[in-house]
Amino acid sequence: MSAISPTAPGGDSRPGRIMTSEMAEQPAVLRRILEEGAPRIREVAAAIAAREPRFVLLTGRGTSDNAALYAKYLVEVLLGRPAGLTSMSTTTAYGAKPDLTDTLVITVSQSGGSPDLVASTRAAREAGAITLAVTNNPDSPLADVSEYHIDVLAGPEKALPATKTYTAELLTLYLFVEGLRGVDGTATAKELPALAAALLERQGEVRELAKRYRFAERLVITSRGYGYPTVREAALKIMETSYVAGQPFSGADLLHGPLAMVDNVSPVIAVVPDGRGGEALQPVLDRLRGRGADLCVFGQARHVAEASTGFVLPSGVPEEVQPILEIIPLQLLAYEIATARGFDPDAPRALAKVTQTH
Repeated sequence: MSAISPTAPGGDSRPGRIMTSEMAEQPAVLRRILEEGAPRIREVAAAIAAREPRFVLLTGRGTSDNAALYAKYLVEVLLGRPAGLTSMSTTTAYGAKPDLTDTLVITVSQSGGSPDLVASTRAAREAGAITLAVTNNPDSPLADVSEYHIDVLAGPEKALPATKTYTAELLTLYLFVEGLRGVDGTATAKELPALAAALLERQGEVRELAKRYRFAERLVITSRGYGYPTVREAALKIMETSYVAGQPFSGADLLHGPLAMVDNVSPVIAVVPDGRGGEALQPVLDRLRGRGADLCVFGQARHVAEASTGFVLPSGVPEEVQPILEIIPLQLLAYEIATARGFDPDAPRALAKVTQTH
């Protein structure tokens, strides 16, 4: 099998068949957001923009936290507003009562059911914040306590490792931030469904890369700029499906100490954005090559050619939407590493769809 496809009629007993099926849905989900979800996203963005929030705080857990980090880059770069990631325990555990007047608080959650997210959002609204929930469940408790809600339209997610909801969250957040500044982001994003489908067709290439990591105990994964949320999500997917210790670093942080653990037998994956993030990562790539690292690059052909191996990503895509595509071959990589090691990505140990943190 060279590419993933939805579960075949009559059943399919392959390990990871649910994850496989949901990864395959991503082009359709992205298209649905662009065609059906965009008007609602623009409507919510216009209503919030009219209230002129000065600051933006983002809240999430796990995969949704990585999507929130992506939105932080969008808000700071495209919107020019200060943005931060909240520490939920300050309100849920310590009872802090910050003044959130003129602050937009965006809570990102696939299920919308985590008690700490609901409590944190309720506290933010009571503290004067404009609250927005971005979820895959419009009937969730989180949607209920938020002033505004956007449905990411990913459809029911059955696999424990989130895939289609992550890319759906990214595209939804991109269109929302563009909407805050009065821009219709669908023009920039219109090619994403076709490009996502083309990436999924290249699973055979990813399977070959996965062979390098079948017996790995640790992976260092690095990027900069818009690519940083991608490496955090990739590390999470690899850890939760194959139990390899994926260690994500901003390239800048990697140079401040952790680089010492990289040697000529250390596997390193670098996501190299095509744009300013990739330019900022270049000194890190040079240092990694100088240390003889086993370097696998996900990026443009010129960067792949300078590494030990790699995967060429589509060219000509605006940097701010590249993360929506970058993560897809890394999702495939997590799946391929897991199955090569004899694990079932549909049944990772000790995981549940809704984490009951407080």
